[in-house]
Amino acid sequence: MTEATVASQLSLMLKASSSHSLFASRNSIAAVRGSVVNASTSGGFSSVASSKSAASYTDQLRGAREDIREVLKSKYCHPILVRLGWHDAGTYNKNVKEWPQRSGANGSLRFEVEMKYKSNTGLVNALKLIQPIKDKYPSLTYADLFQLGSATAVEEAGGPKIPMKYGRLDASSPDHCPEEGRLPAAGASSPADHLRKVFSRMGFNDKEIVALSGAHTLGRARPERSSWGKPETKYTKNGPGAPGGQSWTVQWLKFDNSYFKEIKAKRDEDLLVLPTDAVLFEDPSFKVYAEKYAEDEETFFKDFAEAHTKLSNLGAKFDPPEGIVLDAAP
Repeated sequence: MTEATVASQLSLMLKASSSHSLFASRNSIAAVRGSVVNASTSGGFSSVASSKSAASYTDQLRGAREDIREVLKSKYCHPILVRLGWHDAGTYNKNVKEWPQRSGANGSLRFEVEMKYKSNTGLVNALKLIQPIKDKYPSLTYADLFQLGSATAVEEAGGPKIPMKYGRLDASSPDHCPEEGRLPAAGASSPADHLRKVFSRMGFNDKEIVALSGAHTLGRARPERSSWGKPETKYTKNGPGAPGGQSWTVQWLKFDNSYFKEIKAKRDEDLLVLPTDAVLFEDPSFKVYAEKYAEDEETFFKDFAEAHTKLSNLGAKFDPPEGIVLDAAP
């Protein structure tokens, strides 16, 4: 397939999808990497074998990380890249042992069938940002790129260093996409019970639920995309990036603990508080952690980094089994 054909297929998918925007051995590694992007017959992307070595794969990861940093600087897309990684990994079911049927961080979100789920509305825009990097570094899997983009976005927004490993394999078919409805719903009638049901399926406890909720320190909700939030506020009407939406925090491109401070205070009508946000200070168990994070950013960063690492590995199958580490642990 020529580069022009690939570009054409991507363009067709993007137009067909919602335009809306925001949860082996080293020597044999070549056999399971994607070298070029092919439009699948089911709409989406699949990978074919590459001749790249493990060392070359590591080099491509480093190159992709630098390119992601440049995209973040120009597009202010930190929130949607975090959301892309979260929504790929957050479908994991700990009760299913087989891969890729257990879902999780396996790149299945690239397929059109999953991308069109209501909870993923707008994430086609994140795929559009990632695709040129995938084309430039064809051996990298989508599963790795989604998680690399998410961790890099947190770090570049001022958040903690996320201990990451790479080498995830991609699900190869739209048949491996999970059923719709596995991700959290902001308007659940019993928010605390809903959060525990969804996150316990992934293997998370109350502390991890609250820590991961802190990622809402980044980003905005848009009513035309999620049915939540105002069309614009004094904090979002001028961007950066596409203007509009309602943010959870004043500086919604800065990763800090202001999400917890603002949710606790509830003093600014221009800031968003969803039912699943408010419950963090209403449920007795959640409140212990939410209060701590509102007071102690260092503890929040530590707990968030641990939970994010766990999230990024959910359901993943690694080659080599121990994974590939780019940086020494912080």
